[in-house]
Amino acid sequence: MKFTRRHLLGRDLRFWLTGTGLDGAPLGRLLRTPPSQPVLDDVRYRAALAAGLPERRPVFTGLHGDTVTWADGTAEKADAVILATGYRPHLPHLARLDGALDSAGRPRHRDGASLAHPGLAFVGLEWQRSLSSNSLRGVGRDASRAARRLAAHLARARQ
Repeated sequence: MKFTRRHLLGRDLRFWLTGTGLDGAPLGRLLRTPPSQPVLDDVRYRAALAAGLPERRPVFTGLHGDTVTWADGTAEKADAVILATGYRPHLPHLARLDGALDSAGRPRHRDGASLAHPGLAFVGLEWQRSLSSNSLRGVGRDASRAARRLAAHLARARQ
């Protein structure tokens, strides 16, 4: 994970990325090997990670009411569960879907739409469409686009 300063010339870096249009420019399809996105940080994130926060756990094996269970039998009460997938996709569960992933395990897509499966879409990928595709600033744009494509696919399938 790379960190970069969050402020440049007295302004939040997101201000500059949004103001110049770079944040939403659909450049993802032009990049053969997109660069990794840094984490914009004002030192809080690095400090939290150094302190072992947030607590990371393996994926649970069961949810029953308000109880979460793990493979070792440990159970714990929980009000909510948030699946934080991180900055890199890890999609081995799609390996059995012919053509969904490339040989390196990355989604095969164009603008988030699967190249092999018309009813499959991805959101939140680095450089999916733009610099901000994997951030809260950009994932909404990509999710709207993916939802429209899936709705169109479903409409065609019903005809």
